[in-house]
Amino acid sequence: MTAASKETLGFKTEVKQLLHLMIHSLYSNKEIFLRELVSNASDACDKLRFQALTNNDLYESESDLKVDITFDKDAKTLTIADNGIGMTREDVVNHLGTIAKSGTAEFLSQLSGDQQKDSQLIGQFGVGFYSAFIVADKVIVETRRAGESADQGTRWESEGEGEFSLESIDKAGRGTIITLHLKEGEEEFADSFRLQNLIKKYSDHIAIPVFVQQDSN
Repeated sequence: MTAASKETLGFKTEVKQLLHLMIHSLYSNKEIFLRELVSNASDACDKLRFQALTNNDLYESESDLKVDITFDKDAKTLTIADNGIGMTREDVVNHLGTIAKSGTAEFLSQLSGDQQKDSQLIGQFGVGFYSAFIVADKVIVETRRAGESADQGTRWESEGEGEFSLESIDKAGRGTIITLHLKEGEEEFADSFRLQNLIKKYSDHIAIPVFVQQDSN
C-alpha cells in the first residue's frame, strides 16, 4: 500500500441531500438501517452464487455463504460482514459515492413525508447503504471483489458529510465488511438481544444464514 493510493473525494449533490434526509428525517425509523445492510450483504452473496455458476474459482475454496454481525460495546462499533461478491475500487466509487446516477434523485422525488412509507422506499432505489448514518457518525467499508488478489482490497471511509476517502488495502478474504461507529446514545445496537430481534423482525426471509455475536456477559 502506498500513500498515493489514498484519496479524498466529494459526494455528488444528491447524495448529500440523501444523507441529510437519512440523518434528520427518518430518525424515528432508525432501526431500518440493519434491514438495509443485511439485505445488501445477502444480495452480494446471491450475486456471487450466480456468477460462480460459470466460474467456480470465485468461491476461493469457501463456498459457504453467510453474513456475520458482530459488535464491540467498549468501542461502540457494529460490524456487518459478508463473504459475497465484494467490490473493486471502481465499484466502490460508483456505488458509494456517485449513486445519484442510479436512483438517488428519483428516490428523493418520490418522498411523501410519511416516515413509514418513505423508509420502505429505501431498498427499492438501492440507497439503503446510506441509512447507516442514521445511527453512525463514521462508517468504514473494507471490501475485495471475488477472484481478485488479496492486495486489491479497498477501504472507504466517511463521516456522512461532504466527502469520503478511499485507500488500497490488503484483504485476505473476498466480500465486504461494514463497520459502524455508533453515535452517542445508539449503544442499543451493540447488544446481541436487540440485534437478534431486529434480524428476526426484518430479515427472517433471507436465504443466506445470518449469524449474530453473542453477548459475553
